[in-house]
Amino acid sequence: MSDIAIRVENLGKTYRIGAQMQYYRTLRDSISDVVMWPLRVLRYGMSTKTDTIWALKGVSFEVKQGEVLGVIGRNGAGKSTLLKVLSRVTEPSEGYAEIHGRVGSLLEVGTGFHPELTGRENIFLNGAILGMRNAEIRKKFDEIVDFSGVEKFIDTPVKRYSSGMYLRLAFAVAAHMEPEILVVDEVLAVGDAEFQRKCLGKMSDVAREGRTVLFVSHNMSAILRLTEETIVLEKGRLAYRAPSSEAVDHYLSSGYAQTSERYWTEEEIPAEADPFRPLAVRIKNTKGMVVDTARSIEPLHVEVEYALNAPLSGLRVGIYLMTSHGELVFTSFDTDDQENYRNYAAREAGRYISSCSLPPDLLNEGRYIIGVNASVYRVRRYFQDEHALAFSVDTSGAPGMQWLETRLGLIRPRLEWEIKEASA
Repeated sequence: MSDIAIRVENLGKTYRIGAQMQYYRTLRDSISDVVMWPLRVLRYGMSTKTDTIWALKGVSFEVKQGEVLGVIGRNGAGKSTLLKVLSRVTEPSEGYAEIHGRVGSLLEVGTGFHPELTGRENIFLNGAILGMRNAEIRKKFDEIVDFSGVEKFIDTPVKRYSSGMYLRLAFAVAAHMEPEILVVDEVLAVGDAEFQRKCLGKMSDVAREGRTVLFVSHNMSAILRLTEETIVLEKGRLAYRAPSSEAVDHYLSSGYAQTSERYWTEEEIPAEADPFRPLAVRIKNTKGMVVDTARSIEPLHVEVEYALNAPLSGLRVGIYLMTSHGELVFTSFDTDDQENYRNYAAREAGRYISSCSLPPDLLNEGRYIIGVNASVYRVRRYFQDEHALAFSVDTSGAPGMQWLETRLGLIRPRLEWEIKEASA
């Protein structure tokens, strides 16, 4: 008997874009179309061309039984489409996929929940949709409710649940299935930090039980903890497959992560900014590539590009770094250094790039926002954009990653520790 759980050969999926929505048609609509058809042909010709896009193209790989395979890539790379094809939610346009074993899927948390039914009723309904037998649901009911943490509201219609409660219960149902193959799409986007840790722990249990798992996530730390090998998708094609540590390194280092670059249009620049004209702000990795996800163990480079329509004295261009919750981490300007302050006391008209580097092992995991400021100290503010650009920091390889805990704080420094035995 073959030990292959999933075999994908030259898989492709295409979608039509820009197609008009089809509505229910009446007899009058049909008669009108027949009468008007000759006039439309004379006016527009016989063209029936429809724009299409390949969400997947030429994807081939195999997954052995008991293997945990990660799937990563930027938004629009085809990750969710691949899982939908493997879960038989949608049919491929070309190629094929062989699935050997019962498949359990968690693609959209809450699929199958009815708002008018109670949590208890939805557990049985959603469990049936996800392939669980009635006796199996009853056996696992208490475990599902305990995992979700909504026992007080289990007999309340879910339409009265908060979004967090709704998602917790839905994941609890899906997480307690027992299929041979589990297909999971970004479960760590569910709920608060505490519940995300529970999700991660449950996924670890599933992996240890020897089930075959396909796991899509933008959380590189979760990919490294849960998976053995990882594939990288880029524009619908399989760009790379390797052990997870190598694949994550390739993804973060080669610019496959979503680019993070902001250009200002003329309409976005206020008239009072003149003669200062902001052009762009971007995040770059150590290879000089523009990226959306920066590695905490590597330097992070920030560039602010701008033009001066006339000479300007005393200008300072700087950045604010904030968390996604608006907490200010630090402020820095390009003339903080005494030498730059002297050399650029006056700037001629022209185009400039002010850049700085954040040292490695500084920021903790999370989403951050960069604001841009151009001003003359206590004289005039020419331009300010407090939310110019957002980017993520990934802590793969950072100190303390051997523990599953979420490390508190905005920074995650690599400190030099010494351990020695004290004399009695």
